[in-house]
Amino acid sequence: MKIGELSRRTCVPTRMLRYYEEQDLLHPERAENGYRAYEASAVYRVQQIRGLLDSGLTTEIIRRILPFLTEPDEIHVHPECLTEETAALLRGEADRIQQRIECLARNRDAILAYLAAVRPDTSPPDGVGGPGARVRGRPYRGCTRWDRQSAYGRRTRDGR
Repeated sequence: MKIGELSRRTCVPTRMLRYYEEQDLLHPERAENGYRAYEASAVYRVQQIRGLLDSGLTTEIIRRILPFLTEPDEIHVHPECLTEETAALLRGEADRIQQRIECLARNRDAILAYLAAVRPDTSPPDGVGGPGARVRGRPYRGCTRWDRQSAYGRRTRDGR
């Protein structure tokens, strides 16, 4: 399939697909006329890439782990394939994601506390905040600039 069809099937702009190729995440064949030719499996691969980007991973990390992802919930890695450098990078990324989760939870609690204060009739989801819930500290403490920007719909590192 050509790049336009892959774009339609995945709802990812052609420009972004070219970027994935530049980042060595996609590997299309080239037809005699120079057009990119994608296998049907590229649809799944693009969906994987989008999911990983949406979860906050960088293209560098995705490039390193993508060869080991076969199914949505399966990772096949032989221990000898995981270098210390990649393992350290993944540990750092897991720590960064945990910090982001904590930041998002604080922001959620702050929003729910605000709603409870201004609209007492609003009930939060079970186990989250509640009437009279108090928020300690600033909601953004521990958040990176990228988290703050993405919270307001601004562009993030990967241009999303």
